Order: sequence, then C-alpha cells, then structure tokens
Amino acid sequence: MAHTVLYGGVLHRITAGTMDPGYIVMENGKILEVAEGEPASGPGADMIDLKGKHVMPGLIDCHTHLGILEEKMGEIGKDNNETSVPLAPGLRALDGVNPNDPGFADALRNGITTVMTGPGSNIPVGGLNLALKTHGSIIDRMVIKDPTGLKIALGENPIKTFSQGNEMPVTRMGTAALIRSLFLRAQDYAGLKAQGRLEYRDLNMEAVLLALNGDIPIRVHAHRADDIVTGIRLAEEFGLRIVIEHGTEAYLIRDYLKEKNVPVAIGPMITPRDKMELKNRSYDTARELAEAGVMIAIITDHPYNSIEHLRLSAIIAHQEGLSGPDALKAITINPASILGIDDRLGSLDAGKDADIVVLNGHPLDMDSKVERVYISGDLVYQRGRQDEDS
Repeated sequence: MAHTVLYGGVLHRITAGTMDPGYIVMENGKILEVAEGEPASGPGADMIDLKGKHVMPGLIDCHTHLGILEEKMGEIGKDNNETSVPLAPGLRALDGVNPNDPGFADALRNGITTVMTGPGSNIPVGGLNLALKTHGSIIDRMVIKDPTGLKIALGENPIKTFSQGNEMPVTRMGTAALIRSLFLRAQDYAGLKAQGRLEYRDLNMEAVLLALNGDIPIRVHAHRADDIVTGIRLAEEFGLRIVIEHGTEAYLIRDYLKEKNVPVAIGPMITPRDKMELKNRSYDTARELAEAGVMIAIITDHPYNSIEHLRLSAIIAHQEGLSGPDALKAITINPASILGIDDRLGSLDAGKDADIVVLNGHPLDMDSKVERVYISGDLVYQRGRQDEDS
C-alpha cells in the first residue's frame, strides 16, 4: 500500500531530540519510521518536501470544555455544569459534546490535534471527561479514551453556585465533606457489589468506582495552595490517582507536589485576575514547577482562553524562563501522559498515531505559522486552502 513521506524538515521529536533534516514515513494512520537524513523514494510513495519547515507531533490540550461549553451559542451553549445537584459523577462528557462547535476548527488551524474536554467546575463532582481528536463530525468516532478522569472542584466555584440557597456546600469544609461522603458510599457500594448483594446498579456509584479502582484519576480544579493540598489529602484517604488542574498557587508548594508525584495542568495563563483565587497568578509558575521536577502541562481551559492560544501560552512560559524542551513537552508528551495516551500520542516515534504539525518556523517563535496538520495520517488542514474556502 502507498505510504506518505514527510522529508527535509527539522523534526522536533520531543522525547528523542531534534533531527535536521529528518523524515517521517506514515502508513495506515500510523508513523512507520522516523529517521535522520534524506529518505529513499520508493515506488508509489507520496513524497512531501518540507525543506525549511519545522515538524512536531500534534499539540495536546489536556483541559478544555471544547464542544460542551460552546461558542456562538449564548446561554443554550453553556452545557457543562449540571448545577441542579452538587454531586453528579455519573454525567458523561461524551453525551454533551457538539463536534460542530467552531472551536474545533480553531484547534486544527493552530495545530491542536487532541483535547480533553469535560464538565465544568461549578459543582463539587461534575462527571467524567474524555480525550478526543479535533477532526470529525461524529464524536464517538473522534474518541481516543473515554473516560480520562472524574471531575472534582474545590474552592470558590462550587461555593458560589450554592451560596444563595440552603444546600451544601457553602464552605470549603462543606465541599470536601460532600466529596468524602460520596467516596465512602462508593466504598460501601463496592463491597455490596463484590458480595453480589446489589439490588440495582447506580450510575453515579459506577462512575466513582472507576476512580476508586484506579482506572482513572480524579482531576481536581484547584487554584489556591490550600485547595491543592485538600485535593491531595482526599486522594490519599481513598487511594486515588490525582491530577491538579489550574494550579495558580502550585508554585507555593512545588516541593510538596514533587514529593507526592502530582502532575499539574497549568492555566489558563492569558487571563485577568478576575476572582480572588487568581490574585497570585504568575507566568513563572510553569518554570518554577518544572525546575522542581513536577510534571506540567499547559492548558487553555477553552473557552476561558481560546483553544488557539495553546502554543502562545507555551511561548509566554518559555519567554519567562521555561526551557524550550520543557515548553514543548508541556503541550505534547506531558499532557499525553496525564491523559494516559502517551503510548499513542505526544511524540514523533514509530508506532504512534500520525498526528503531525508542520510550521514555517520554530514552534516557540511567535511569528511561526501552522501550515499543515495531519491526524491519523490524513491532511486535515492546510494553510491557505481552508482559509480561502472560508
């Protein structure tokens, strides 16, 4: 079968350094070969000359609300917070994502080939999120992994949601107590299930069991340092895997995060300090955490930062001292690892999905433009062609 060869460009492999020049052979949606130098042109091969270009794996944003908190839709598009109840672990983001959200096209134009999307942070337990590719019209066919985590929210957001009513939580203590009680009930449910004594299955409990059994992490919305520590405390009480999302004050406890081996998805970075929890926001956070040995990813939290600003966020972090290799890892292999899909994505390696981005300059150069995007070996965006069509 014919294969495609991308050759002549600078390859940013992420996990294996840089090749200049190098080439990539793609076949059946996978990377067949990555090598330095010039390839031999075989019969039937589709040879793509990328001399003067830079090539990297598709960018990954491991925290968005793409397709579930839609653009251009007004109130009806705000479909990411089930605020009728404080605890909704049984919700599945898969049931709420619209692939026609214009944010997907923005993602492709800017080289983002994979995102995590899911529920918001206005209730303590918001449901299950998932990882999907950014090209397609049927969400079920875009899914890479479902679910990738259980959404937990600490701090200001859930308190504000319920502060005008007579229902918990209206304090940080109340939020933690509700989450703790949910996991206690799930432990009891698991015991009854193991004994064959369940009278009926419970959708919420089944979702929590995924976290209790270690199949997925809890993904904890937390800005303040004390809320981050509360999330770690809850995780350790129940033996859970944990990812901290946002982590505005994570730099204040970076040694603790390293000790606990907790990854942090940082962002949105390009945002005003529009609530109290953001008062200590700093562009130095990524550098300080990386230097402490904490695994970091950079996120947009789309649409709170537009999905198209993912690479820009990494560039800003790099300008503030984050090393070039760490900046690129923060939008490729690290988010892939956090999502548990690094066996398929995040670097230019044989056997991985052929999700590849071609730029006309270095990825961390503000002036560089995305020229081509491949997903599973298919050319899904080419600068100029789609722009003229639109």
